[in-house]
Amino acid sequence: MSILIVVDEPRQWPLQIEGVTLVSARAYLTDPAYNESHSGKVFNLCRSYRYQSLGYYVSLLAEARGHKPLPRVSTIEDLQSRNLVRLLTEGLEDLVQRSLAPIKSDEFELSIYFGRNVAARYDSLCQHLFHLVPAPLLRASFRRRRGEWRVQGIRPIAANDIPEAHKAFVIESASNYFEGRYRRARRRAEPRFDLAILHDPENAEPPSNARALAKFERAAEAVGMACELIQREDIGRLAEFDALFIRDTTFVNHYTYRFARRAAAEGLVVIDDPESILRCSNKVYLAELFDRYDVPVPKTLLVHKGNTDQIVSTLALPCVLKRPDGAFSVGVKKVETPEQLKPEVSAMLEDSELVVAQEWLPTDFDWRVGILDRRVLYVCKYYMARGHWQVVRREGEGKPVEGRSVTLSVGEAPAELLKISLKAANLIGDGFYGVDLKQVGERFFVVEVNDNPSVDAGVEDEVLKDALYREIMGTIVRRIEERKRTR
Repeated sequence: MSILIVVDEPRQWPLQIEGVTLVSARAYLTDPAYNESHSGKVFNLCRSYRYQSLGYYVSLLAEARGHKPLPRVSTIEDLQSRNLVRLLTEGLEDLVQRSLAPIKSDEFELSIYFGRNVAARYDSLCQHLFHLVPAPLLRASFRRRRGEWRVQGIRPIAANDIPEAHKAFVIESASNYFEGRYRRARRRAEPRFDLAILHDPENAEPPSNARALAKFERAAEAVGMACELIQREDIGRLAEFDALFIRDTTFVNHYTYRFARRAAAEGLVVIDDPESILRCSNKVYLAELFDRYDVPVPKTLLVHKGNTDQIVSTLALPCVLKRPDGAFSVGVKKVETPEQLKPEVSAMLEDSELVVAQEWLPTDFDWRVGILDRRVLYVCKYYMARGHWQVVRREGEGKPVEGRSVTLSVGEAPAELLKISLKAANLIGDGFYGVDLKQVGERFFVVEVNDNPSVDAGVEDEVLKDALYREIMGTIVRRIEERKRTR
């Protein structure tokens, strides 16, 4: 079973869509064959989704069977509440105004067929509404008051209510939607699971470059997963997948964290999981954690407004000041003189009650140890950018300059480096981490543990090559299998 369209009465179904199986709602609910299969997609196109109707139970049982229905029961519940639909669409005001500006009347209804409309000028609005309220066939109503358009409601529509002139377009939209998700999978054995890789094409410094993303896609297919690159507007589609792999820079007050939280709530395997994002994103938390468990770190002081005068006596100068939520060398300042220290500390304490100050350990490079599932995957040396004290040099609006890198096999890395890295990462969890360390003589000091570590083609994969991507994807598959066995 691959793609099922479930309807009330197949003999009355008005749309002929190739490559899918049409089944009655009653057969889907009562035939044991559909209960025994644990793969496939269910597109619920019943006439009604009201509570305890056939359509309601199709989505409810499809979720229980692991068939990832569209719509899910949560979407059905959303559709019943006009106020909730308005809340969901609050962020679309500008798009609504731009899209509907040419309309002369004060009321308008927009048909949404698998995220599209017969008029291409509405496609952007349709796609955003479809991602917020993911159901195959929808109709959104709008009203203009005092010159401003407002969403009045969104409701599902039955196939029999589709105008005759629209039916060919609906068939095309459905076919394109199905083919877009399954085209590559048909060349291979039917994929067992579905993976979403979240990325942002506009991110100037993503954790994985385009070549690496392509390698992740191929590795996912090799281990039995259909893979799709998704973006921030796709949050409403998370229920279609078994796992989420985040390849955009993560922050707590950021859409990536919302994706992780929602995916975890939906029961997906998530890397990076929301707890790892929370813990790794705050350097104050890491400082306390490492101190408690005797992880070797540079000499550290948690700075607040009452102890700023202790920085020099505790750490000496130069020292390094860190915003708690800084990442990728951003929010990290080297302070060399008392005259520099006071304004830098004051500026940081304006935004945060606590700031991390550490002794400066000058080194030619930083170690990075990549760890997943409590196992070391790769070891890199990131050399400082030319003429700079950090791996990345940022100057004004220009492109960041990075130092060179060297990747080692795990067997070449110092045993103590690996031991300390695993200790630090294991305190966070069993996710995917990059442990950054300084080496002074024979001693190693943990600088921080990052969730969402870099995996760039040509850098971190220099030793393992494509096996690095398969190892990461294989871990995701194992976690999906374990989760399904324990349900």
